[in-house]
Amino acid sequence: MLSGFNDELNRLLELGSVKIKVLAIKDGFLLPDEKILVFTDYETFNKPYRTKISSKQKIKRSRVKEFASLKIGDFIVHENFGIGKYVGLETIKIGMVEQETIKILYAEGGIVYLNMNYLSLIKKYSSGDKAPPRLTTLGSNEWRSAKKKVKSKIKEAARDLIKLYAQRKSAVGFAFSSDTVWQKELEASFLYEPTPDQAKVTDEVKSDMEFENPMDRLVCGDVGFGKTEVAIRAAFKAVSDGKQVGMLVPTTILAEQHFNTFKDRLSQFPVKVAVLSRFAGKAKQTEIIKELAAGNVDIVIGTHRLLSKDIKFKDLGLLVIDEEHRFGVMAKEKLRQIRVNVDTLTLTATPIPRTLNLSLLGARDLSIIATPPPNRQPIYTKVETFDIVKIREWIIDEVKRSGQIYFVHDRVQSIEKIATYLQKHIPQIRILVAHGQMKPAALEKVIYGFMNKEADVLISTKIIESGLDIPNVNTIIINRADRFGLAELHQLRGRVGRSDRQAYSYFLVPSLTTITKKAVKRLQAIEESTELGGGFNLAMRDLEIRGAGNLLGTEQSGSIDTVGFDMYVKLLDEAVAELKESEFKDVFKDLPKHLQRSDPTIDTYFEVGIPKSFMPDQSDRLSFYQALFSMIKIEELDEIKDELEDKFGKFPVIVERLILTAILRFYVSFAQFERVVITRKKLILVLPKGDNEEFYKNKFAILMEHIVKNYSKEIKFVQIQRCYETRI
Repeated sequence: MLSGFNDELNRLLELGSVKIKVLAIKDGFLLPDEKILVFTDYETFNKPYRTKISSKQKIKRSRVKEFASLKIGDFIVHENFGIGKYVGLETIKIGMVEQETIKILYAEGGIVYLNMNYLSLIKKYSSGDKAPPRLTTLGSNEWRSAKKKVKSKIKEAARDLIKLYAQRKSAVGFAFSSDTVWQKELEASFLYEPTPDQAKVTDEVKSDMEFENPMDRLVCGDVGFGKTEVAIRAAFKAVSDGKQVGMLVPTTILAEQHFNTFKDRLSQFPVKVAVLSRFAGKAKQTEIIKELAAGNVDIVIGTHRLLSKDIKFKDLGLLVIDEEHRFGVMAKEKLRQIRVNVDTLTLTATPIPRTLNLSLLGARDLSIIATPPPNRQPIYTKVETFDIVKIREWIIDEVKRSGQIYFVHDRVQSIEKIATYLQKHIPQIRILVAHGQMKPAALEKVIYGFMNKEADVLISTKIIESGLDIPNVNTIIINRADRFGLAELHQLRGRVGRSDRQAYSYFLVPSLTTITKKAVKRLQAIEESTELGGGFNLAMRDLEIRGAGNLLGTEQSGSIDTVGFDMYVKLLDEAVAELKESEFKDVFKDLPKHLQRSDPTIDTYFEVGIPKSFMPDQSDRLSFYQALFSMIKIEELDEIKDELEDKFGKFPVIVERLILTAILRFYVSFAQFERVVITRKKLILVLPKGDNEEFYKNKFAILMEHIVKNYSKEIKFVQIQRCYETRI
C-alpha cells in the first residue's frame, strides 16, 4: 500500500502538482496491512499538542528605537569632541553632494556637523539627576584629559574584578557527567515546546556543569519566559550525579510555588524535594534539616532560612538563586562563602546593575532568554492618577470576561481601608486581602482561595511580586507606583499576561507633578518597555536612571557624570580589553576571541540618505540612520526594510542607495577596513593602522593575494602595497 502511495506522490511532485509541507502530527495511527503502529511524542509523554516553534521565530520589535528619544536640546557625547548639545539635522553640501548631518553645538559657539557615517561616535548623555553637564570647548585638551582620567580610575576597579574572575576560573569544582537517559526523559516530558532561547540556555548551563571549574552563570529572561524549567533541568542533572541542590528564593509564596512545580516535574523520578519556609511548622523544619544533613533530601527550596547556621548539606553540588537583587548585604556575603567551589545558577528578570555589569564585563557568564512563549501578547501598560471611576471600570471589564484582578497596595496599616473603599464603590465584586504580617496558615488560605476563584480581586502588598502564577489574573492595578523600584514594577507587571489573553497593567500615582524626577523616569521606562522580552533592556535603562554609581563601586559615579553613561561603558570595555591583552593574558588565553570589527565610513560621489519628503520627522530619520549603520547581523536588514516600507511606503532611489551603502559598511567592518571611498572611476580602500596585529598577521596576506590575482594590471598599486608590507 505504502509503495503505491509513494509512486503516485513522486509522479505528482515531478509534475509540480503538489508541494510538501512538513508539520507535526497530533495523533498516532495504525496501518494493519503494513503492520505499523505509530505513536506521537505527545501521546508517549502525555503532553498537550502544540505546534513546534521555529528556531527562526523572533520577538517582533522595532529595530529603530535607540535614538527615538533624542530631542533637540538634549546633551550628546561625541567620542572625539566631548559633550555637546544636539540642535537637529541639517543638510549641507560636501563637494558636489548634499548630505544630511547631525548638528552639535559646543562651548564658545563651536559647531560640529556629523556625517551619518559617524553615528556610532555619538551617544545620548545620561547620568544621575544632577546639574546639566558643562559643554566641551573644541580645540582644547580638556576632553582628552577627562577621558584619560576616567579610564585610569576604571582600570583600577576593573583590575580587582578580573582578579576575582581569575580566582574562580582557577578553582576546582565538580565536573558533572554527560546527560543520562533519565535526563533526556525529563526534558522530553516538558509540557510545552522549549523556545529556541530556552533550549540554547539549557545547553549552556549543562555544558558549564560538565566543566571542572565552578559554574557562575546568570540567566536573564523576562517573567514567564521559562527560567524555572532551565533550573529544574540543571537541578536534576546535579541530583543524577548524587549531589544535592539548594534553591534560594526571596519570598515564602515563591518557595511554595517552586516546590509544587519541582515536585510535579520530578514526580516520575526517585528525587526527594523539600521546602523550607514559614509555611512549614517548626517540627517539619527540624525534620527537613535533619534529612538534608543526612543526604536524604535531594533538592531543598527555601527563603533566607536556607542561609541559617543550622542548615548543613551533606554534599551540595548546585546552588540556584532566584532574583538575587532581593537579598540583603548579609545574605549575599553568606552566599559568597557557600559558592566558592559550588556551581551557581542565578535567575533574574531584571538584573540589578552591578550583577548585570559583572556579566557584561565577562566576570560572569551571561545567558539571555529573549524568545517569548507562543501566543504571548505584550501587556498594555498605562500610568494614571488615582480615580475610582476608572478603577471601577477596569475591574468590572476584567470580571466580565471571567478574569481576576491584583490590586497592589504596599502599606499594611491602610490595606483594610483600601479594601473597604473598593468594596463600597464596587459592591458586586468579591475581595480577599493578603499581606506579609498575616499568620502563615491564614495567608496560605487566602492565596489558595484566590487561586480557586473564590474572589475577583486580591488586594495585597508586594508579596505577590515573585511567585504567584495564576493565568486567570490578567489585570493588575498598582497603587502609589512611584514608591516602587523599576525591577519591582517590572516583576509586579509580570504577574499578569501569562496566558494568550490580553493583559492590562495600571500604575497609579497621586499626581505626576508631585512625585520625584527619578520616579517619573522609572514610570516612563516601564510604560515604554512593553515589548515581550524587555526585562534586559529595562535593566540597562535602570543603570542610567540610578546614575550607575554602583557599577564598580560608588566612587565611580563622579566618573560617569564626567563623560556620561554610554561613554563610561565604552571606556570600561576598552579598559577591560587592554587588561585582558596585557596583565591578564594568561587568564583569558583559553577563551574564544571575539571577531574583531572596524567602524568604517563609506564616502560616495552620489547622494545617499532619507529625504524629508519621504520621512518628514527628524527623530524618525535619525532612528532609521542609526538602525541601518549599527546592524549586528545582516538578517536585521529585512526587519528594518519591512518597518521602513510599512510606515512610509515604497523607497525612493536615494534610500535604496543608503541601504546598499549600509550593507557595504556591514561587510567592510568584518574586513576591518577603516574607510571606503567610492569615486566615479576608483574604489579606494583605507586599511587599518599598522598596530592592528590581528589584521596584518592573518588578513593582509589574503587581501594582497586577491589583488595580485585579480588586478595584476594595477602594478603601481601592488608595488606600493608590497613596500608597505616589507615595512611592516
